Amino acid sequence: MEEKQSQLSTYIGMGLIFLLLFLWMQYSAPPPAEALAKEGDPASVETTAGKQAQNQTDTPTVPLPQETLATAGKSDTVKNTLIAAKFGVFAPAAAGQEQFEVLENDLVRITFTSKGGRIKEVFLKKFEKILIDTAGKDVKSPLRLLEDDLNRFEFEIPVGGTANGKVLTSDLFFAPVKNGNTLTFRADAGNGRYFEQSYTLTPDNYRLDYRVSANGLENVLTQKELRFYWENHIDKLERNQTYERTMSSVYFKVTDEGADYCNCREDDIKSLGDKPVQWFSHSNQFFNTSIVAQGFTFRDFTGEVRVFGDADSNLKMLKTTALVPFERGSVDMAIYTGPNEFKRLQEFGVSLQDIIPFGASIFGAINRWIIHPMMDFLARFIGNQGIVILMLTLLVKLLVYPLTYRMVLSQSKMAALKPRLEDLKKKHGDDQQAMSVETMKLYSEYGVNPLGGCLPIFLQMPIWFALYRFFPASIEFRQESFLWATDLSSYDSIMHLPFDLPFGAGAHISLFTLIWVVTTLWYTWYSMKQMDASSMQNDQMKVMKYMQYTMPVFFMFFFNSFASGLTLYLCFSNILNIGQTLVTKEFLIDKEKIKAQLEINKAKPKKTSGFRARLDQAMKEQQRLQEEKTKQATKKKK
Repeated sequence: MEEKQSQLSTYIGMGLIFLLLFLWMQYSAPPPAEALAKEGDPASVETTAGKQAQNQTDTPTVPLPQETLATAGKSDTVKNTLIAAKFGVFAPAAAGQEQFEVLENDLVRITFTSKGGRIKEVFLKKFEKILIDTAGKDVKSPLRLLEDDLNRFEFEIPVGGTANGKVLTSDLFFAPVKNGNTLTFRADAGNGRYFEQSYTLTPDNYRLDYRVSANGLENVLTQKELRFYWENHIDKLERNQTYERTMSSVYFKVTDEGADYCNCREDDIKSLGDKPVQWFSHSNQFFNTSIVAQGFTFRDFTGEVRVFGDADSNLKMLKTTALVPFERGSVDMAIYTGPNEFKRLQEFGVSLQDIIPFGASIFGAINRWIIHPMMDFLARFIGNQGIVILMLTLLVKLLVYPLTYRMVLSQSKMAALKPRLEDLKKKHGDDQQAMSVETMKLYSEYGVNPLGGCLPIFLQMPIWFALYRFFPASIEFRQESFLWATDLSSYDSIMHLPFDLPFGAGAHISLFTLIWVVTTLWYTWYSMKQMDASSMQNDQMKVMKYMQYTMPVFFMFFFNSFASGLTLYLCFSNILNIGQTLVTKEFLIDKEKIKAQLEINKAKPKKTSGFRARLDQAMKEQQRLQEEKTKQATKKKK
């Protein structure tokens, strides 16, 4: 009986943990993905912009804007009149030939186009895109950002003397001038006037210093602000597109507030009105392009997310519009386009690192300021991220070992009360209510806490919840292999299935998940083995026994598609937990000493604390109910 009570507290704790974990996963985990769209082999794909950037001698002539095409066949005078009506002073920049220029360093190659003076493509040299073919195999290809032909990146220039009162930079041809790692685009406005965009790529970084300025346009601009438009169709870059879809969104930060984002799971629009925005970002799961204001704030910000289906070649459409102050005729910004590396983003000093989807509230804080620094420190000395996870698990187990020791000690104390609990069982027989009252009284008398085994489990729960978000968000584990796992930020797979498993488990088998299930079942069997066989005969204990065996199997379907870094941590945690329990129980705990201490506790006068008073009152109430029950039973017999 005492062993039943010993294990009961642990099982109650475990049951609550699994319930909370299940509810957390239902809320936080992405919805089940549909069948992945079948794409062609991406390994040989190169964007047109990338090819043209490497061989500008083949640059084609780009057609004129639609309004200019409408003048075809008309006289030069009519053409010039129509162009002037559309573009005003920017008529000289309304026609031209698209050219491509490149800025690069050891990390990145950025291709620009003179049409609009914008980024055409970002090639990240140290990263690869990865997709899954029909056989379940990884197919890698070069990773590029901002490469989609549907993308827009433009300013609305408020120009007088035009039909619409504005000109879009995307309709203009900018003359490029390259000087070292600085590239300047200038749109001619006649008579020495121009609108200019300048990009400077910093060495050994993914940062561009970006300046927008105007010269001689003071009397032409009708407003002292520019409207910025940015539309980005983000590509599928990861093997687990379910994670990727729900960790990609528009992020932004209002001055003196925390970072926020548009809904990741469904179409969403957020408009902030006059709130001052320091930065905004179009972020994938592991990569982002962000624009940070330098010495000003954006106004009238609107962020939009549109979610595409699996059959679409793109993942989502992210859109941003904002007003940029232009009183001084120039404005400075910083553009970051690269991986979600915590330190690089943190260097901006405006909480840009908060775009990394580590989670919100306490769990996000644990990931950012405890787990990530610990992982980063361990990675300085260990070259394999799987071993880093093992060392983190070991470190956590060592930190909570004093609590684990107390848990095993509490169980051993309860086991020492076995003879007395058996006497109570003989005395009360099948009267469970009386047995419960007398058992709690016995625990109180000998100073034993029946819930002492739950504390270590509950204290580790924040770490478990935090790690659930940490591994699929941390780029340090992206495409890092360990044993058979090829990507610790995604699921591991030892078998590809021709069908999808239930509960969104995917079309594969995760071996780390199976190991977790097996070790959990083994530990459950070991715990049950220690229990008194007679105590397993009542219905409540039978239900608990079956639940302990079925729960890991049930959760196997949920863990099957989780990041393998998480399931690897759970495997290590189970194995170390089993080892700690066996060593502590067999070698570190003196059973005879425990029995002696219990007798000393019994002889001590009991302090009447608030908790003890409530416990005594509860036991008296139970005794009163039991006495009434006995009286009623006696009356019925008479």
